[in-house]
Amino acid sequence: MEGKQNPEIAVVRHDELYRGKVVDLHVDTVRLPSGRNAIREVVKHPGGAAAVPVLEDGRLLLVCQFRYPLQKYILELPAGKLDSGQSPLETMKRELEEETGYRAEVMRYEFSFCTSPGFSDEIIHLFLARRLTHVAQRLEEGEHITVESYTLDECLHMIETGEIADAKTIVGLLWYQRLRSDLRPQSEESGRTS
Repeated sequence: MEGKQNPEIAVVRHDELYRGKVVDLHVDTVRLPSGRNAIREVVKHPGGAAAVPVLEDGRLLLVCQFRYPLQKYILELPAGKLDSGQSPLETMKRELEEETGYRAEVMRYEFSFCTSPGFSDEIIHLFLARRLTHVAQRLEEGEHITVESYTLDECLHMIETGEIADAKTIVGLLWYQRLRSDLRPQSEESGRTS
């Protein structure tokens, strides 16, 4: 919260244990206000971007992607890691095209959130993607992705049943549900759909 000071007043020791393609691992020994030391393991991540892509008929695009750490395919919103020098918006435009084969005429930033602040500094920037045009999907070698579309109600049901378990996807879909319910009365009054 604003105005609160860091209670871990000094870094006594900083060790960079691993530098990888996606993450780095640091282990810090910090001094607590009591004078005792504590260990903090931190996974450094460049951050990422994710989007809720909405087709003209209102269905949402998800990707079914193989995730090696889980050893299975899972349903997710299209997303990607920030590359050096690229903004979250540029990253999301690139990833949407590569993963889904769609380009968004409208890509609107909504908010950013921490994924696992207990051990990682990763932040994901969420976008709403609309007015989609089909282009060619361009998967990178080693990406195993198919594109699927679902209604919002189907997505919410899959969250309830555990078929959708990816945190960024749950956050994005629940946010979109809230956005739609907030916009519905205004849209119905004006005769427009959102």
